[in-house]
Amino acid sequence: MAKILIGIDFGGTNLKIGCFDEKLTLLIKDSIPAQINAGPAAVVEKIGELTARLVSLCGHSTYDIIAAGIGTPGVVDVENGVVLATSNIKFTNIPLRQMVRDRLNVPVILENDANVTCWAERVAGAGKGAREMALITLGTGIGGGVITNGELVRGFAGNGGEIGHIIIKQDGRLCGCGQRGCIEAYGSASATAARATEAIAAGGKSSLQKIIETNGQISCKDVYEHSAAGDELARQITDETAKSLATLCINLLHITGPRRIIFYGGMIEAGELLLEPIRKFFNEHIWKIRKESIELCFAALGAEAGIIGAAALASYEFKKGKII
Repeated sequence: MAKILIGIDFGGTNLKIGCFDEKLTLLIKDSIPAQINAGPAAVVEKIGELTARLVSLCGHSTYDIIAAGIGTPGVVDVENGVVLATSNIKFTNIPLRQMVRDRLNVPVILENDANVTCWAERVAGAGKGAREMALITLGTGIGGGVITNGELVRGFAGNGGEIGHIIIKQDGRLCGCGQRGCIEAYGSASATAARATEAIAAGGKSSLQKIIETNGQISCKDVYEHSAAGDELARQITDETAKSLATLCINLLHITGPRRIIFYGGMIEAGELLLEPIRKFFNEHIWKIRKESIELCFAALGAEAGIIGAAALASYEFKKGKII
């Protein structure tokens, strides 16, 4: 009987699971509410139930599972398989890997969701074939992953690859992590909306004022739409976002030397309104002693990246003998 791999994307809202063959072809997938308020044990039971159902529907049994991978938000101790802390899920020091391993009775790897997405893009997406790459997730916050010499950068105690908390401005804006000047405080969707709101509150004239009057707040999407329509204040804000993200890319280039830097997440819906200015400011501010061939591009896998990356990482680590 052919063997299968399980990819689990555990988020604050939904629990997504996919079954894959050994070539990482998706056989079946489903998504259900995570219901995290019920607690870790209840979530693990849902993982077990949904996995068993999907495996059965694609003509297999749980005995055919080679390994399972889990992507989760927050700070993860990969070596010990523990969710140390999260902001949205409120799980602290949860041995999720062992809990899922006991429920499924298969080898399991637990990894931060941004690293899982990065691995997915490297295996099957915009970074396919690249041994040196970085992925930047752009949403409410900023996360990401770095791959060097074909391996994820995890660093001591799992602190490596925390792209969102690279400081780009000394004594700058306060970030939710407690540091000041993080890229997350300048280039994320929430920071883009916040800076526009602050500029209007300080007397700036903008068509966004009507959005505030109608909805009580503005979104990052609003800022990009009004920038595209010719609003000068909105354009200044989106340019500042682009400069911040270009600075981050320059820093990543000099620290890890990626072949590609890939953008993923809700903000990439802005398309070239987002990417073209990042490339422009990157090219303006990068060093001039040689021409760089680094590619800045969008991710290719979309919403399935989580389950693809989790399954692919489980397969990779299992073959190396790193998970049992």
